Amino acid sequence: MDFLIFLIIVCALGFYSFPIVYSLIILGVYAFVFFEISFFIWPFLIAIGVILSLKELRMKLITSKIVDFINQKGLMPKISATEEAALQAGTNWVESNFFEAKVDFEAISNEKITTLKEEEQAFLDNEVNELCEMTTDWEIFQDRDLRPDVWKYIKEKKFFGMIIPKEYGGLGFSATAHSHIIEKLVSRSQVLAITIMVPNSLGPAELILKHGTQEQKDRYLEDLGNGNLVPCFGLTEPNAGSDATSLTSNGVVFKDEDKKLKIRLNFEKRYITLGNVATLIGLAFRLNDPEHLLGEKEDLGITFGLVDSKIKGVDNSRRHDPLGIPFVNSPLFGKDVIINIEDVIGGIDGIGHGWQMLVESLSIGRGISLPSVSLGGSKFALNVLASYSSLREQFGLSINHFEGVEEKIAKVAAYTYMLNAARNYTLDAIDNGHKPGVVNSIMKYHATEKFREVINDSMDVLGGSAIIRGEKNFLAHAYFALPISITVEGANILTRNLMQFGQGLIKSHPYIYKQISALKENNVNAFDDAFFSHVGLVISALSKTMVYYLTRGFFIRTKGDFQRYKQKLVWVSADFTFLSNLALAVIGPGLKKRENISARFGDILSYCYLITATLREYENNPNKEHMDLVDYICNYAFNEIQIAREDIFNNIGVLRIFIPFMKLNAIAIKPSDKLNAKIVSKLKDSEYLKELTKNIFVSNDKKDRFRKLQEATKSNMEVSSIFVKIKLAVKDGTIKKDSIENMVKKALELELIDKTEASKLLKAYKIKQEIISVDSYKVRTYKAMR
Repeated sequence: MDFLIFLIIVCALGFYSFPIVYSLIILGVYAFVFFEISFFIWPFLIAIGVILSLKELRMKLITSKIVDFINQKGLMPKISATEEAALQAGTNWVESNFFEAKVDFEAISNEKITTLKEEEQAFLDNEVNELCEMTTDWEIFQDRDLRPDVWKYIKEKKFFGMIIPKEYGGLGFSATAHSHIIEKLVSRSQVLAITIMVPNSLGPAELILKHGTQEQKDRYLEDLGNGNLVPCFGLTEPNAGSDATSLTSNGVVFKDEDKKLKIRLNFEKRYITLGNVATLIGLAFRLNDPEHLLGEKEDLGITFGLVDSKIKGVDNSRRHDPLGIPFVNSPLFGKDVIINIEDVIGGIDGIGHGWQMLVESLSIGRGISLPSVSLGGSKFALNVLASYSSLREQFGLSINHFEGVEEKIAKVAAYTYMLNAARNYTLDAIDNGHKPGVVNSIMKYHATEKFREVINDSMDVLGGSAIIRGEKNFLAHAYFALPISITVEGANILTRNLMQFGQGLIKSHPYIYKQISALKENNVNAFDDAFFSHVGLVISALSKTMVYYLTRGFFIRTKGDFQRYKQKLVWVSADFTFLSNLALAVIGPGLKKRENISARFGDILSYCYLITATLREYENNPNKEHMDLVDYICNYAFNEIQIAREDIFNNIGVLRIFIPFMKLNAIAIKPSDKLNAKIVSKLKDSEYLKELTKNIFVSNDKKDRFRKLQEATKSNMEVSSIFVKIKLAVKDGTIKKDSIENMVKKALELELIDKTEASKLLKAYKIKQEIISVDSYKVRTYKAMR
């Protein structure tokens, strides 16, 4: 019993992060009073206490020996210059909580909410709606391009200048406004969204704005904002995709006949959005100075330049066909292209800093563009799925009554709520000045992966109507385009396996990067501070993990709604902190190469963030009707965390023995079937569905198919009670099962319904049949289609 109390005291001291000296005194006093061997323990504890409390002595006897051992065994993680640049890009944010065994709910709650300015909302309600009305997704696919008047409107209304400040002729919109615009556009056409998204993401405008000289800003930004210049960004090459540092496009510094410094470029790029129509190319290349005209170095590193697409040697005449999605995507070729040294972004000072510029831009951009596309697409799919499944009947029931269908619809609804919550939280951070690189990689990965599941599940439910291509198909083009978002801005496999946790462990951990820097500089003093702080963190995390495991975190104090999920989040944070440090201790620097282990840690980190965003969203916009969605998301996400934890233990040999204990006291289980049914039942309320899918575009054109879907759902809901009368009459034999027209006629004769009800019923049935119909073609027309 005394020993058990001793262990409890040890846990308590670690849990509350007591200073090591005080902890040793408390343990020593307890041992002196209760243990017979305390005479031997006291000198030992005193010696340890003295060594650890006297920094100079500690450094001499312990820290210096650790540093020597690490150096001798080559245990220090190697960080390349490109990795260093990636680590320096962006800032730490809420994700750092999960490396410190805590969750700061107050800071999460206090993150300022960004609301759209009056001019931003007006642009969304007017210019964006007008653009959506001008064309349709089907028309764009048939023409394989936007109409000339659509291109003109995009340029004139400054859609390419959303991120350019007003003083340079742009719109100067917030990241939140940018996201809402892309979200609405994608609900009309992915091609529209991509065309406008890319110039406002990574490209010449952003790079010039952040890194360009004043002359470059004055020369280019206004023309980029008003569409006089169409930009593209040439980065990817045949042998340089996700590993952009291996690019072979090159520039050579030389002097022309007038003794002016120039750069001769040779390049081959591919997958360049807007490349074929671009007039200004932002080009990534490796710059060499063989004649040492700029200094002693020959290889000056990755550099970004601005290239006029019309100058001699540039060829942007060809196009790719990305899975039939007709947004402009092209290869770019350059043979002996000559530009001025002043065309380097940032001028002379920008030479060799291209990689830093790139990772800094991506550290922000990944959290805006692609998550907005995924969210808009998910909202559109949810609306289609919920509406269509209420109209489509099989075996005498709307298909949304079947449990298998309910499961899919509930999942799509929950994912949509979660993506919206994560988008809002992330963009609030960006608009508040944060540059959350790790979180943005989480957003890019999970937004696109969840959207993939949303579309696949929606296709399953819509069945045949989802696979027959044509103007009546709501989802086919989104389905075709899915692999594109999975691939761009860092392939998802790379993002999950290397970036989320691999970058986060070093960047967001409070002590690891400090220790690496100290070792690199051979600074024993700095290493001592970081190392023993790190040890204290691990002890605290271990103590918390044990306490939370035994108590299931029930005693953790939290406030507000969903306190149980907040308790579990704190539990997971402590567990993640300890487990990640344990894996680092067991595997060592090799953890970097254990990509699947890293990916599973990334999953835990990601779902911690998604749960945090979901809980925050509900607190900012409380609606009891949404509580089931929050329940679903939290149960789903905690269950995914549980799976990832088990997989980590199963793949680190010495830890496998603990798997039974993890299964015995699992953090969560999957959402229940009853929860699925509750969510789907609420989706039958048109106002509830409208709230979940707000900001998707609904045309004013009465012939528009998506508008008709809304009308069909509404009208059939209105006549549902009338239709029940006929179904009951058929069931009891009063009316013989026949065509809807004949059954309605018979019901009128029997005075089961009146003429007004009959008219409404037939009208609703007609529009329903129109919605569930699919396209067909004459053979000649079919063969001529694109």
